Amino acid sequence: MRHPLVVAAAWMTGALLSFSAMAVAVRELSANFGTFQLLAIRSLIGLLVISAILTRAGWAQVSFRNVRLHFGRNFVHFCGQFGWFYAIALIPLGAVFAIEFTVPLWTVVFAAFLLGERISATRGLAVVLGISGVLVILRPGWSVMHPAALVMLAGAFAYGLSHTLTKRLAGLDTPLCILFYMMLVQLPLGLVPAVFNWATPAAAHWPWLIVVGIAGLSAHYCMVRAFSLADASVVVPLDFLRLPLIALVGYALYSERVDEFLVLGSGLILAGNFINLYWEHKKKQPLQPARSVPHPLRLR
Repeated sequence: MRHPLVVAAAWMTGALLSFSAMAVAVRELSANFGTFQLLAIRSLIGLLVISAILTRAGWAQVSFRNVRLHFGRNFVHFCGQFGWFYAIALIPLGAVFAIEFTVPLWTVVFAAFLLGERISATRGLAVVLGISGVLVILRPGWSVMHPAALVMLAGAFAYGLSHTLTKRLAGLDTPLCILFYMMLVQLPLGLVPAVFNWATPAAAHWPWLIVVGIAGLSAHYCMVRAFSLADASVVVPLDFLRLPLIALVGYALYSERVDEFLVLGSGLILAGNFINLYWEHKKKQPLQPARSVPHPLRLR
């Protein structure tokens, strides 16, 4: 019987490959399709998949009690998705993923305002490191910032707010219900503006479009399975491997250069995430009984 950590690592490998595949598919399609159309097709494929799953799992779990919260959550999540899809087409993949990794830090800020969670000194340091990393990557004042990087940063803000609202919904509705509303609400948000600039997909485009529609679902499913088998302190660092992996993909497929600013900025963002993760892990530790002999790490 395989160790749970080994199985969790295997599921996270599936998540990493899914995220990378979706990024490559979006890049390949972006020359022929607008961002709104890609988002609409992604939502349509996702809605069909989730509906098929609900047909077996039971539609009774799709509740109407929190419709307003679902609409609010999915509007800001759509904005985050737009930023990610738009940036993938125009700036290096490594830069997109690096900026995306600030999402947990913005979630800390939004959770403080909307959920009343306290920002400790440790969490504050994590946010400062994340912001510093973004500034290093964007290098304002030293070079011309690409507008797509700013769009991605706005998308990261939106993702942070979306994650905070998802945190509220997680205690009210099932994951399948949340995913169903996500696809249902975001489909018209993408479809209505896409109609004005619609391009009919050719046969060669459909494999990539299916990857876009399926990879997002498979990535999150793999992550859920990994979290069910291992602690966040194990799973989240594995998720951070997305950054060097996508940088390698960008270099191999699109000759994207990884400069020292991207490396330094990414390091600061990841350090902020590690600090935040450590704080969350420490909070969940049970209080230890008092001991007469001090712990070696607490001598001072």
